[in-house]
This record gives sequence, C-alpha cells and structure tokens, in this order.
Amino acid sequence: MSLETVVEDIRNEALKSAKRILSEAAKVEEEIVGSAKKSASGVKIAGGEEMNRIIRLEREQRFSSANLEAKQKVLEMKQELIEIIRKDVEEEIKNISGKDREALTKILMDSSAKEFENMDDVVVYGQSKDEKLLKSLLKNHKGIKYGGMYDCIGGVVMESESARMRVNNTFDSIIDAVWTEELKNISGLLFGSNQ
Repeated sequence: MSLETVVEDIRNEALKSAKRILSEAAKVEEEIVGSAKKSASGVKIAGGEEMNRIIRLEREQRFSSANLEAKQKVLEMKQELIEIIRKDVEEEIKNISGKDREALTKILMDSSAKEFENMDDVVVYGQSKDEKLLKSLLKNHKGIKYGGMYDCIGGVVMESESARMRVNNTFDSIIDAVWTEELKNISGLLFGSNQ
C-alpha cells in the first residue's frame, strides 16, 4: 500500500467519523432543543399561571379596598345624617315654650326634689331664660334655692353640697339617655332593619 492510499483511507475514515459525530451531535442538539422547548413551555405556562394569580390577587385587593372605602363613606354619611337628626331634635326641644315648657320643667323639678327630701342646702340650676320659671316653681319646694345658670337647653340640675349629690334632669341629659337607648331603633327606621 502506498502512502497516498493510507492517507486516502485515513481521510475517508475521518470523514466518516466526522459525519457520524455531526449526526450524533445533531441528534443531541435536537434532544437538547426539544427538552429546552418543553421546559420553556412549562415555564411559560407556569409563568402565565403565576401572572394570572398575581393579577387576580391585585384585582381582589383593589376591589376589597374600594369596597371598604365605599362602606366607610356610607357609614360616615349615616353618622352625619343621625347627627343632623339629633341636632334637629335638640332644637325642637330647646324651642318648647309656654305651658309645655312649664309642665316639663315642673315634672323634672319635682322628680329631682324627691331625691333631696329632708335636706336644707339644695340648690337648683337651669337655663338662663328659665330663671323666672324656675323661681316660680320653687315656691312649691321649701328649702330649695335658685343657684343660677346652667349651660343646657332646658330642665334642671339640682345639688346638695352636704350630701355631695347632684341630679341632672336637663333636657340635654334626657335626650342623651333616650338617644343612647333608641339609637338602634332610630338607625333601623332611617336605614332599614338590617343596620
């Protein structure tokens, strides 16, 4: 065999080996690319699912926040309406006059005086515009003196320093008590029974 034949055989063997290696490399490449595509597809699906989950959570949070804000606004408006109604009630009661005011004040004074029987240092206070009325009603209550003005819309405050006792029978205190007791019913009437 000549040297040229040996070189030719080696070259042919090298070409065959190169083709085989390239063919095997192409198969491995296809497998790697295929696997990568499957992996990427899974990541894409997982990424898409994760993105959808994040979007859904964001929507839920925004809806929840908007819903909470709306409920807060409704609650504030209801509270404002209740306060307006209370102010109207106070104004109506404040403006009671004549015989009606006299009758209510007498009832409150008589009720208060019962708490101070047999005490001689009892003083009654009331709204400044009721001074004449209070002094007139005191004629029926011996031992009770007029003490002056008390900041209220009407009614009486009676006290005894020796007994360290005070009875607040003002229109204001009665409104407070009734309002506290009836607030649920008032809300039910205004906004429905489910409030």
